[in-house]
Amino acid sequence: MQKLPKRISTALLNALAAGVVPRVGLEHIAVGREKEMSALSQDLENIAEGGAGFRFIVGRFGAGKSFLLQLIRNQAMEQGFVVADADLSPERRLAGSKNQALATYRELMGNLATRTSPNGGAIALILEKWISSILSQVAQDTGKRPNDEGFDDQVELKIRDVVDNLEGLVHGFDFANVIIAYWRGYREDDNDKKDAALRWLRGEFANKTEAKSALGVRVIIDDDTWYDYIKLFAKFVADIGYKGLLILLDEAIHLYKITHAMSRQSNYDKLLAMFNDTMQGKAEHLGILIGGTPQFLEDSRRGLHADEAWRTRLAKSRFVNQGFQDTSAPVIQLEPLTQEELSKLLQRLVDVHAIHYNSKKALAARELETFKQEIVNRLGAEKLSTPREVVRDLISVLNILQQNPQLTFKELIQSSNFQLTPVGKNPDGDENGEFAEFTL
Repeated sequence: MQKLPKRISTALLNALAAGVVPRVGLEHIAVGREKEMSALSQDLENIAEGGAGFRFIVGRFGAGKSFLLQLIRNQAMEQGFVVADADLSPERRLAGSKNQALATYRELMGNLATRTSPNGGAIALILEKWISSILSQVAQDTGKRPNDEGFDDQVELKIRDVVDNLEGLVHGFDFANVIIAYWRGYREDDNDKKDAALRWLRGEFANKTEAKSALGVRVIIDDDTWYDYIKLFAKFVADIGYKGLLILLDEAIHLYKITHAMSRQSNYDKLLAMFNDTMQGKAEHLGILIGGTPQFLEDSRRGLHADEAWRTRLAKSRFVNQGFQDTSAPVIQLEPLTQEELSKLLQRLVDVHAIHYNSKKALAARELETFKQEIVNRLGAEKLSTPREVVRDLISVLNILQQNPQLTFKELIQSSNFQLTPVGKNPDGDENGEFAEFTL
């Protein structure tokens, strides 16, 4: 393995030891999933050409949904997409009457990221970069300088060329007016107006009166309209030079867990509207990925399959046999890693750890096999198919050996004090808790 920057190896080891998916460096430890990544890469190509895509990434706890979502998120950023991700929760849904859906929108906008701003909060950067490019273009085309008479008018004309394309879409007129307000704040060096425009785009205005006073617009983003603005934002970023917008929503099990039947159905209906929009070509330059468990999808009482409209859309073709899957279908089912893939994953983790600590005492292949066998003996072979706990235990073993040079691998692994992480359990004992769906 090539030398890794300390920042990357630190993030990888810290995240994996804590049981969460790393934000960076995933490509250094990714194994398997070639078919799935190929299918999602094709989706990105279609979205870049003006299409739309919608996928469910489905697997049981530990199958690797969150890891795959982060992997495609990073790839999309590198290719020039704007990306936004959020975990659904009891407070963040797709539909609601108490700002639960707006909370999801706010989380997505807070996590909005690009290649040059990968950690989120990229709305201002996107707008500033766009306006700067128009300033440069006008200067080149006219020979004028920013303080020359008529220069700003030429810039505004070019800005209006873009926002006029949005006015035909639902809520496009108000969205366009907010973008213009941001430009005028930029032009007049009015930070209050710029901040007000950003607050509006992030869905932070509490009422319409406040928005009208600050920006002159009569609407705000709310539980009912948030998805319309996602579609607008997708078209906008594509019009200003990005490939499109990729939305990733993980932990969809929380929709399944909604106890009130009508509320749960409202969320499923909203999801269906999003699905239909993308499948029928009503959205442009927009990709949506939903991470969920088989239970969320297939439970005939409370899952999506309880809804006839969903059941017919997600039904598998009778030609899809055991061991094969149609990767162009709306649902990508994640199969467990093979033994060979798991061995490759563990070896990569050993390599990352050795590089990070500049250690020459890395585990040999036979020691890794001994480690795997110890897990089989203590937990059962089927537990190897969900490698979250296996990964955490391996990182722990590597850390202990690094911190105790006198200790051998054999002494540690055979020690009666060596305890494996309980499978399917978080430290608080809740297997459906915050990290329950993390795995590789």
